[in-house]
Amino acid sequence: MTAQRVRATLWGVRSSSWIFRLVAGGLLAFLLSGGAEAAAPAPPPAAPSPSPSPSPLGEPGAAGAPAAAGFYVTRSGVAMGTLVQLRIFVEGEPSAEIDDAVGAKIDRAFAEIRRLEGLMTTWRPDSEISRINAAAGRSAVAVSPEVFDVIQASLDYSRRSDGVFDISYYGLKGLWHFDDDLRAELPDPAEIKRRLPLINWRQIRLNKQARTVMLGKPGMAINLGGIGKGYAVDAAVRVLRNQGLRNGMVQAGGDLMLFGSKAGQPFLAGIRDPRSPAADDYFAVCPVRDHAFSTAGDYERGFVKGGVRYHHILDPRTGYPARAARSVTVYAKDATTADGLDDAILIMGPERGLQLIESIPDAGAIIVDANNQVHISKRMQGLVRIVHPPTPGI
Repeated sequence: MTAQRVRATLWGVRSSSWIFRLVAGGLLAFLLSGGAEAAAPAPPPAAPSPSPSPSPLGEPGAAGAPAAAGFYVTRSGVAMGTLVQLRIFVEGEPSAEIDDAVGAKIDRAFAEIRRLEGLMTTWRPDSEISRINAAAGRSAVAVSPEVFDVIQASLDYSRRSDGVFDISYYGLKGLWHFDDDLRAELPDPAEIKRRLPLINWRQIRLNKQARTVMLGKPGMAINLGGIGKGYAVDAAVRVLRNQGLRNGMVQAGGDLMLFGSKAGQPFLAGIRDPRSPAADDYFAVCPVRDHAFSTAGDYERGFVKGGVRYHHILDPRTGYPARAARSVTVYAKDATTADGLDDAILIMGPERGLQLIESIPDAGAIIVDANNQVHISKRMQGLVRIVHPPTPGI
C-alpha cells in the first residue's frame, strides 16, 4: 500500500486553531496550527487504523496562544503492522503544488520505513530476522548494517535492564494469541516452562567484523517488534531532514518523533488514558521539540479473563504478561531509545523503571502503575501536565 494523503476533514477541525491527532499505541500527537492541510485533489480512503478515528478535541491550555502561520502536508499508510503517519509543517499558504512537492519527499521517507520492514519482519520467511531464526543453534547469518545495528542496540538495552528487555522472547511464539489471531485462551503452563530456557539474550552472538548474528540454541527466535518501529521512525526522520524538511513528525503506532517546531512553537503530545473506553482520551500532555515519545501499554492487544487482564507485553522471566504497570511513556532524544526502554520499564515497574530512566541521558518517563498511580521521572517534572487522573478499571 502506498502512503496516502489525509485531508483535514478526515481528522476533524475545530475553530481557527485545530488539532491533528493520530491515536495508536497510546499516544495522541497534537500538532497545533492556525493554517490548513495542503489541498489534495480528492480525499482517498482512510488507511486502516488499529483504533477508532478521533473526534475533534479542544487543545488544553492553548487559549490565547498565537496560531502558527502554516499548514501540514501529510501522508499515512500501514507498515510494520500499525498505522504510520508522516507530517511536515510548512509556513505560508497551502497549495496543491506544495502538497505534491513536499509529499514526494515524504514518500521517500515512507519508502525507507517499508525497506526496513522488509529486513526485520518475521512475517516473511526471506527476511533477515526469519533467516536468523531458521538457523538458530546451527550457523551464523550475515545481515545488513541496519539489522546488525538494531540487534546491537537491543542487547545494550538487555544489559541495562538486567535482561527484562529481551528480543529472544519470541521463543514463546504461538503460545499466546494477541494479534490477528486474538483468542482469550491461556497457554499450557508446562509448555511455557519448557520454552523459557530459549529466552536468553546472552545467547544472541554478534560478530561485528563479519557482521553476522547467531542464536546459540536450536529453537531460539528473535523479534524486533519492541524496538524496530522506533529505529524505522528515526530512519524516516533522517530521510526527511536530508531533503531539507526541518519541522514535523513521524509516528508508527506508539512510537513518535517530533522534530523542529511549528513556526517556533513546540509540538504537544498527549498520553492516552489506559483504561478509558475512548481511544482519544488522554490523561497528560507534554510540549515536545526534537525528542521522541514512545508508549507501551497493556490495553492495545489483549483480553480480560477471570477478572485478570492478559496482554502482549510478556515478561521474559516468567513467560506471562507483565503486571507492574498499565502504561509507560518514554521521552528520549531519539525514537530507538524511547522504543527500547518503554517495554522494559513497563515490565520492571515504577521503582526500578525510574532508576533505569534516570540513568539514561536526556530521557524521562511517565508511568501509570498497576494501582493506577502516576509516576513522573525527574526530567519530566515541570514539563508534563496531568489533564485528569487515569480512569480506574481492570
